[in-house]
Amino acid sequence: QVQPVESGGGLVQAGGSLRLSCAASRGTFRDYAMGWFRRAPGKEREFVAVISWNGGVTYYADSVKGRFTISRDNAKSTVYLQMLSLRTEDTAVYYCAAGGGTQIFGRQDALDAWGQGTLVTVSS
Repeated sequence: QVQPVESGGGLVQAGGSLRLSCAASRGTFRDYAMGWFRRAPGKEREFVAVISWNGGVTYYADSVKGRFTISRDNAKSTVYLQMLSLRTEDTAVYYCAAGGGTQIFGRQDALDAWGQGTLVTVSS
């Protein structure tokens, strides 16, 4: 199965932008829907966005809709999360995950693989 590895986190001012990447090693990347979750300080991990295996279907959490865009490049086995108009409440560790279909991302315990996470800090 794939093994996701996130990168691109960092410190950014409110209103700024950041792009996260998730490179998947091993397995067959195009077999998986890929998604992003985040865990803010003191909170539980929550869904952010998911993209189907061919990029044709995407879903977003209401809190990021219109500001974040998920995309993927199957030739590079990489999924991206472009984050615009960042807010302090977007501060969190962001995790990349792989699953058998977009519908599975409603159940975190059903996903096949998780990355270690990358920290995004948005300052005011």
